[in-house]
Amino acid sequence: MNWITSISFDDIALSVLACCGLRSLMILTLPDHIAGPGGRLIDTGEENENA
Repeated sequence: MNWITSISFDDIALSVLACCGLRSLMILTLPDHIAGPGGRLIDTGEENENA
């Protein structure tokens, strides 16, 4: 139980920023059917068929 007392706010903040950065990187690099509108891994919103 002592390991949980060694976690600081900076550790948690860095983890959140890393997750947000990885998500953004995956959205930019993966194809739309995986990470995009209607994607399997990351769904960024509804597909806009009128555009």
